[in-house]
Amino acid sequence: MKLLEELGLALLHRVDPERAHGLALQALRLGIAPSPGLITSPRLRTTVAGLSLPNPVGLAAGFDKNAEALRGLAHAGFGFIEVGAATPRPQPGNPQPRLFRLSEDRAAINRFGFNNQGIDGIANRLREGPSDLVTGLNLGANKDSADRAADFASVLARGGAHVDFATVNVSSPNTEKLRDLQGPEALLALLRGVLEVRDGLAKPIPVFLKIAPDLSDAEIDAIAETAQTAGIDGLIATNTTLDRTGLRSPQAYEKGGLSGAPLFEKSTRVLARLARATDLPLIGVGGIGSAEDAYAKIRAGASAVQLYTALVYGGLRLVGEIATGLDRLLERDGFATVAEAVGTGKQDW
Repeated sequence: MKLLEELGLALLHRVDPERAHGLALQALRLGIAPSPGLITSPRLRTTVAGLSLPNPVGLAAGFDKNAEALRGLAHAGFGFIEVGAATPRPQPGNPQPRLFRLSEDRAAINRFGFNNQGIDGIANRLREGPSDLVTGLNLGANKDSADRAADFASVLARGGAHVDFATVNVSSPNTEKLRDLQGPEALLALLRGVLEVRDGLAKPIPVFLKIAPDLSDAEIDAIAETAQTAGIDGLIATNTTLDRTGLRSPQAYEKGGLSGAPLFEKSTRVLARLARATDLPLIGVGGIGSAEDAYAKIRAGASAVQLYTALVYGGLRLVGEIATGLDRLLERDGFATVAEAVGTGKQDW
């Protein structure tokens, strides 16, 4: 099975990256992708902002933007997944090519620009999704919207009944001026609008805020304070970066957000800073490609982690490898649960 998956990955790497992504989603939809199965244990089971997770290894937003492969992903071993970003109206995103592999750096650059089919179609598929898969919805705004803050609330109002959590995404670098919404005043107003909708749902759900890695310490502290003031349930650190330091790949200076291994240290520093600034639950994203990386995020302050770009290079088997390895690392260091390890190394960053 491992050999077949390695062959499949090699073949996908000979195809245009966006087409390869589409083929991977199609394989999951058809049930012909590898199905590693769920890895769980008393050590790995955990609770984040009220969400009961069989393990803390999640799928980041952006992989299944339109909730098309939910049943396949339910067998891939993730403790939770996040779909989207979804916008109120469908939008095509930026012109192609807009996704680039940086193989020498085990990284990727994308400038998708919130391409998606719109929340109504996405909500219909979420409604029919597997009930035992903890699923989140990444909230976005249309590029040409007259009121982007209202877009986030609109997406939640139309999709919130069909998911277990939602994420406010004001940190994508691929929608012009979107990151301006991370300023304290604009962010507080936006979050209050989203939380007002959340509180009106038949089943209120946790709402997270996903932030950028390209922030100063003062900006990180201000966002933490604003999130707490608004009453948000947790923070996700981080989205992609505009930094290109130390890259070797020929595509390194394509415009867009960089993800993958080069993001690990930058995103983990932001995570640890948040852990020192707030008691809100944190989810760590950025550059995770091994159990050791996931463990470092947890010790820096993350209660759970999310993957994406590493799957391009390691395939779905990486999910189980990280969960299994994380269990061993927790046992090695004498932690009975993930929760016991959270934040034990935050001062190291």
